[in-house]
Amino acid sequence: MKRTRPVIGVTLDSERAGTSESPAYSLYPWYALRENYMSSLIEAGGLPMALPHDASLTAQILDTIDALVVTGGAFDVDPGLYGDGDRHETVILKQGRTAAELALLQGALERDMPILGICGGQQLLAVALGGSLIQHIPDSIEGALAHEQPNPRHEAGHPVRIEPGTLLARIVGTGEMQVNSSHHQAVRDPGRGRVNAMAEDGVIEGIEDPARRFCLGLQWHPEFGIDPGDRRVFEALVSAALG
Repeated sequence: MKRTRPVIGVTLDSERAGTSESPAYSLYPWYALRENYMSSLIEAGGLPMALPHDASLTAQILDTIDALVVTGGAFDVDPGLYGDGDRHETVILKQGRTAAELALLQGALERDMPILGICGGQQLLAVALGGSLIQHIPDSIEGALAHEQPNPRHEAGHPVRIEPGTLLARIVGTGEMQVNSSHHQAVRDPGRGRVNAMAEDGVIEGIEDPARRFCLGLQWHPEFGIDPGDRRVFEALVSAALG
């Protein structure tokens, strides 16, 4: 039976177990994800599926899904993965999550499966494409915008310029978008990828791989639906997944 809703694999964040003095959500390790990641995909016509952090299951997971979304989170990619021997003091690692997501990305790239990397997911996508990252924007870019915006994340933080002739430009149909901003790192070099969006301070806000049918990374969080182009991104992903 042909699927009417493609299955979109969505990676989860992970948190450590709490303690009896500070239980947080649970006394045991747990996964987490904001609801709007899932609702945005459902509204766009997809069937989202939460993915565990187990690199040994990569092939089975990719056999099950039609597209991959790598989500963001309050952590960073290990600089060693892109050949940087120094680690900035602000860098926070979740190595189990990164290993699982990188395996999924590499497998999805090999299969030419539709991919959307969001925020930290875009940064990991850049690394998977042979690129590198800026470890801490304030220490690397003079006069940088407030990429960790002070206002709520459901509001715009700054505009981005969409590069003409890119997949992103074809999807959103505009030369500029208003986006939110919640990151202290950014793509330095997209590797085999192409830059498709830039902030006015020169920070890379989007990348894509023209060699693949749908491989897109966005530094902002389109699941908040701030700009009309955000919904179009999810609709385009679902359309590519139906392929």
